[in-house]
Amino acid sequence: MIQTTPDCQAPLIDTENDSNNPEFNQILTDRLSRRSMLKGSFGAAATLYFGGGSLLFSPTGETHAATGALKLNFAAVAKTLDDKVTLAQGYSYRIISSTGDPLAHGIPAYSNNGSDRADSFSKRVGDHHDGMHFFGLGKNGQWSPLASDRGLLCVNHESVTAAFLHPNGQTIADEKRLSDNEVMKEMLAVGMSVAEVKKVGQSYELVKDSRFNRRVTSMTDIEITGPAARSPLMTTKYSVTGTRTRGTLGNCANGHTPWGTYLTCEENWAFYFRRLAADDAKRSAREITSLKRYGVKGNSYLLWATVQNDTPENHFGRWDASISGSSSDGSDDYRNAPNTYGWVVEIDPFNPDSIPKKRTALGRFAHEGAWPGLVIAGQPLVWYMGCDSRHEYIYKYVSNAVWDPADAKRGSAAGDKYMNEGTLYVARFNADGSGDWLELSYGRNGLDRDNTYYSFDDQADVLINARLAADARGATKMDRPEWGAVNPKNGEVYMTLTHNPSRALDKVDAANPRFYNDPKKGVAQKGNANGHIIRWAEQDNKGSATHFQWDVFLFAARATADRDNINVSELSADNDFSSPDGLWFARSGLLWVETDDHAYTDVSNCMLLAAIPGRVGDGARKTIVNTDNDQQTMVSTFVGAVPGDNNLRRFLVGPVDCEITGLAETPDGRALFVNIQHPGETTSGKNFAIADPSTYLSHWPQGGSARPRSSTIVITRNDGGPIGADLI
Repeated sequence: MIQTTPDCQAPLIDTENDSNNPEFNQILTDRLSRRSMLKGSFGAAATLYFGGGSLLFSPTGETHAATGALKLNFAAVAKTLDDKVTLAQGYSYRIISSTGDPLAHGIPAYSNNGSDRADSFSKRVGDHHDGMHFFGLGKNGQWSPLASDRGLLCVNHESVTAAFLHPNGQTIADEKRLSDNEVMKEMLAVGMSVAEVKKVGQSYELVKDSRFNRRVTSMTDIEITGPAARSPLMTTKYSVTGTRTRGTLGNCANGHTPWGTYLTCEENWAFYFRRLAADDAKRSAREITSLKRYGVKGNSYLLWATVQNDTPENHFGRWDASISGSSSDGSDDYRNAPNTYGWVVEIDPFNPDSIPKKRTALGRFAHEGAWPGLVIAGQPLVWYMGCDSRHEYIYKYVSNAVWDPADAKRGSAAGDKYMNEGTLYVARFNADGSGDWLELSYGRNGLDRDNTYYSFDDQADVLINARLAADARGATKMDRPEWGAVNPKNGEVYMTLTHNPSRALDKVDAANPRFYNDPKKGVAQKGNANGHIIRWAEQDNKGSATHFQWDVFLFAARATADRDNINVSELSADNDFSSPDGLWFARSGLLWVETDDHAYTDVSNCMLLAAIPGRVGDGARKTIVNTDNDQQTMVSTFVGAVPGDNNLRRFLVGPVDCEITGLAETPDGRALFVNIQHPGETTSGKNFAIADPSTYLSHWPQGGSARPRSSTIVITRNDGGPIGADLI
């Protein structure tokens, strides 16, 4: 995740969601006075949908009864501002890889002083490690879902801390990049990595000479598949047929498939494109509506399009989304290039020569990730997705084809079957604790050429402009949907709403119910400053259902905050946190929560917590009173059971100025991979810091006066037991 704060060098794209959708459907909004509280029991309503018992689902669709309960097996880690990884007692960690580490023999060790050749990054670990997944590797070189001793670790590289990649930071004058070598290095440092890891003793290490090791970058040729392929809106100079594009970037969270492929998701991609104000005069009103809704404007974040000495392949000019050619269809420029980003990208880690595929049926937005629902033979496959911007939406995709376990070994050919044809939905969270999945299909519910907000031509147009389609359907605006996770024991879905400082007092609703002030060093932080985690359970426990029940699992807050209206989950010093971001379920049913925070960093660096999750409806209805000066708003919401210290504890705290992100587990549950992203990035945004290591906020992981580096670590328990919790 890349977010806007005074400290963070990269901007969050504030999209122009000027739809008439209230933060919650106005008819259903229940902003209550003290005397007008809704009656009824959410728990009773939930029992209409769910029976007793729980099931665990394997990747191939087999089910077996879950047994026993979980108990956290570590003492809580205290909050800390130390520049190191602080881990629960009884556990150890090892660094698997860091930015710039070689992925092949013949590539020299990383200098970490900016002198490394740009082209070497096609065979080096990229920057800003983010979402990841572990795929067990069998002796035959194929996917083995239960293998733990060897595996392929797929890791996203969301962005770059550009200043640390070059000897003296970026070379820029008059808002133009003067070094094509620097820009090429940055373009090769994003995307994702595939790297083989193997068990050595109780821990793991990278296999540098593995034939599976691979980089997918912003330069990689990628196929466009699904309903948007061949659309006129996808036509570019690179692919006049609209069937290919170059590269993937903004790769934040991730997902995977039951046939052993990796899903990397394009989140903050729009700000890489340049489109100056003069371009508006060449655009139709319809085009401008689309471009503004996705935030494609300005001179771009890293200024890649401004390199003067372009190549015949338009390596740099392709980032200019302005109309520069004379064609009517965009076949001689890159006016439509932004439409080829914002997708879920499927990569087969077991076939290093395979071409990645952008799966357009899953919609285009700021994809935080794509998390699979329970995999059940004979039922459709489901992926849940969040759009990570303020006031954006939660989506899900349901395949047309039902799952056949025989497809588990077919690689991306199975993806063509399940991920090219299906239905995209967007969520509406109702004030009575129910929810609806609103279909986004052309020709239905007003999504057609007669739509007064945006005229849709066909299903490709609906998917390319999924945000506009969601606006038209009346989806619920959320407090920045981040990562999702599906409980393997019961199929319930959790999603982090990391925070939203622009949540207004008069715009709170049942699903986003807090407005408050959380001062940091005496400076006001208003809105939903710390975030929360929402969860829902599908009707009849079917991922393809169009109705669900929901509640708020956890409200993030300082332990010292008001427990009635801010620290609603009654967090203590052992488990308080802010800005939940990463979210991931272990096979045991243990839930891991990661933070990417700037609101609480006066007290602690970002952290990883372990939670025993409970289930939807285990708490109660609550009225939250929000105040600002003499103004007051009350809202009724549904709150999960207070976890207490026994069910939620801090497991790890990271180094200074980092984000804790990305989680993966070996199938045996005895190794946990975690990413430490962009330690010390704040100071590095100022080029003067490069010449003076004393100005770096972090020197992790090398220490001394070294430049900080993003890294993947692997955590193991000293006695070899399961990570985080024991089965009792």
